Amino acid sequence: MIKARVTVTLKNGVLDPQGKAIVGALGSLGFDGVNSVRQGKVFDVVLETTDKAQAETELKAMCEKLLANTVIEDYSFDIA
Repeated sequence: MIKARVTVTLKNGVLDPQGKAIVGALGSLGFDGVNSVRQGKVFDVVLETTDKAQAETELKAMCEKLLANTVIEDYSFDIA
């Protein structure tokens, strides 16, 4: 089995209202040095295969088809 962590974040230039709200909340909690926050998603995926190349192909397809909206989001994955 192969374990992977997929990280999905908004592309640069795409407005991130949640990130902006987090910056404001952190400021009100006394964390004044935070200039920006980009909010994202993390998926931990376990694949039945032991073939790393097959896992990479499957993870890319998962991201392209479901996990990320590639119009406005970027994705990356790390295989453990």
